[in-house]
Amino acid sequence: MGEKRMPKWYFGGMASAGAACFTHPLDLIKVQLQTQQENKVSLFRLVSNMIKNDGFFSFYNGISASLLRQMTYSTARFGIYEIGKEHLSVHGEAVPFAKTVLVAGMAGAAGGILGTPADLVNVRMQNDMKLPREQRRNYKNAIDGLYRVAKEEGALKMFNGLSAATSRAIFMTIGQLSFYDLFKDFLLHSGYFTDNPTTHFLSSLGAGGVATTLTQPLDVLKTRAMNAKPGEFKGLMDIAVYTAKLGPLGFFKGYVPAFIRLAPQTILTFMLLEQITNHFGVIHHD
Repeated sequence: MGEKRMPKWYFGGMASAGAACFTHPLDLIKVQLQTQQENKVSLFRLVSNMIKNDGFFSFYNGISASLLRQMTYSTARFGIYEIGKEHLSVHGEAVPFAKTVLVAGMAGAAGGILGTPADLVNVRMQNDMKLPREQRRNYKNAIDGLYRVAKEEGALKMFNGLSAATSRAIFMTIGQLSFYDLFKDFLLHSGYFTDNPTTHFLSSLGAGGVATTLTQPLDVLKTRAMNAKPGEFKGLMDIAVYTAKLGPLGFFKGYVPAFIRLAPQTILTFMLLEQITNHFGVIHHD
């Protein structure tokens, strides 16, 4: 009988928060590109303007909200996914892909709901520097942002964009977690790979590509919904119509920076998760 270490329910949130510390600047650039209705500023010009006008550390605007989001959103989805897989596993055997997709969808929905308030504040803090100074919200940190949203706009406003965020989280979790397990299992059974960092890297890179493609349209709608002024849109369908005026590619605005951000985020998250699990995971006997 062999021994295998399994992750504890909160390891995914820890790994995701650690990865966010490195990828936050890419997430910020993605948000700023998505909130443009037209291609007014190129990626290179946007980055140049940020450094020139606000300094290098402006790339970490909203980092507190990003970390809070990962500790709610990712902790929930990784935790529920791992617990769900454990209950579905028969005699320690691998769970069929179709079932992991179902579990991942449920985990993503829960994570999307729990993470929406922090996500809303995250989007606003990241987009703040693009606004004229008199229109900026100037949240001090994530907790201040949540408090001010509840006080100034009502507690329900913290869940603005909930439907888009939850839908996105479902597809994100399927793309990342289910496909990571699928790619990893495929590589391990190919006979050419072992359970090592190379396998983890390739599996997470593939999962990041799938997740980006599945979620980009919803991500664009979610970002617009969370950044909208009161009364600007009637609902998610109104935002979709507004975005569609740009043509089909309007729903994939910011795809390249989204992939450039999500791929490292996915790779770092899973590689950190594998290392944390190898050192501190729960030992299971095969």
